[in-house]
Amino acid sequence: MTYKAVHRFAHISPRKVRPVADLIRGKLADEALEILQFLPHRGARMLEKVLRSALANAEDRRAPNLNTLVVKDVRVDPGPMFGRLRPRARGMAHVIQRRMSHIRVDLE
Repeated sequence: MTYKAVHRFAHISPRKVRPVADLIRGKLADEALEILQFLPHRGARMLEKVLRSALANAEDRRAPNLNTLVVKDVRVDPGPMFGRLRPRARGMAHVIQRRMSHIRVDLE
C-alpha cells in the first residue's frame, strides 16, 4: 500500500528541489531522512518535512512495518508564479517571476 504526503505552493523553485529529490528516490525512508538531515539546502528542509508527514500518515494508517518503507516516488512539479515588476532603463519594466512548487512523496 502507498502512503503519500504533499506540500503544495512551496515558496521555492522546482529547479532547486529536484536534485535533492533525486538523491532520496528509491531509498529506505529512514535512510532518506538521514541523507536530508545533513544536506545544507533549503529544499532539503522542505523535503524532510514532507517525508516525515508521509511517515506519519503511514503510522496513522497502521502500516505493518515502518522500517521497510521505501521512497517509491518523489515529484517536484511547478506551481503558480508571482509576477513582480522591476524598473528598468527608459521607463520600462521587467517582470521577475517568483516560482512555487508542489512537492509530493510516495512511500510503499
